[in-house]
Amino acid sequence: MSAVLIVIIVIAVIAVLVLAALAMRRRREQQRLEQERLAARAEAHRDEAESHAAKANRLAEEQAAKREDATARQAEAERLADQAKAAAKKAEAAEARAETLDHEADDAAARVERERVHARDHGRKAEEIDDTLG
Repeated sequence: MSAVLIVIIVIAVIAVLVLAALAMRRRREQQRLEQERLAARAEAHRDEAESHAAKANRLAEEQAAKREDATARQAEAERLADQAKAAAKKAEAAEARAETLDHEADDAAARVERERVHARDHGRKAEEIDDTLG
């Protein structure tokens, strides 16, 4: 019986070794599949990171363009504000000159009226003298 027992033990050991080899092979296959899955996930994350980096670069360029445009528009606004101030000063000066001219016109109208009164007076005196002579 000892030979049968040895054969059974040898078969049992071989079966255990075969099962261990199959388990190790299965474990290696699972590890390989897990590594492939993780590599695919890592690649997807790299692609996503590259996409976000490209978008960030595009947005940075847009931001730089908008800042440049804002600076230019600010300079234009300041230039226009300066022009508006200068135009307001000119308008004030023109209004003051218009008021001065209006006062001068009123003064001239008064002088015209005085001169007409003097002309009428002198015209009457001339007629009186002509009547006396004539």
